[in-house]
Amino acid sequence: MKIILLGYMASGKSTIGRFLAEKKHIPFIDLDEYIEKKEGKTVSEIFELKGEIYFRKQEHVFLKELLEKEEDFIISLGGGTPCYAGNMDVLLSFKDVKSVYLKTSINTIVDRLRNEKSQRPLVARLNKEELAEFVAKHLFERSYYYNQATYTLTVDNKSIDDTIEELQELLG
Repeated sequence: MKIILLGYMASGKSTIGRFLAEKKHIPFIDLDEYIEKKEGKTVSEIFELKGEIYFRKQEHVFLKELLEKEEDFIISLGGGTPCYAGNMDVLLSFKDVKSVYLKTSINTIVDRLRNEKSQRPLVARLNKEELAEFVAKHLFERSYYYNQATYTLTVDNKSIDDTIEELQELLG
């Protein structure tokens, strides 16, 4: 089985994915890190040098490349991945894929993003009020895609251990 973690940036996809992969003894892949290795540039550099459209095209190509592999693993997607290039349809077309939407509140996301804005090209220049508005708008726009996931798990105010335990119960 391939487990795909999706949700907005700073929802904990990579952190939870690493812990879950360790518990399940299967590989973990952060799609953004995978793209960075393949492209030889950080996501921020790709956005700056080649633009978001180029990035989204590459993201689609590399996601399909990973999903076509035979082995089991856990992938954490970028926050926008499900919303572009038919990626959600691609995920849903694979029988051995279970997707999980890590649902996170606007307040939690804003609190987390304030500490890591420099690593997030889409929000790096926003102040707190602009950030909250940006997140709310994006969550509204992206919820259509996120809600197509096989499962939804709300992760606000939960420890990583509790989240992993709930996730394992969901996945069976």
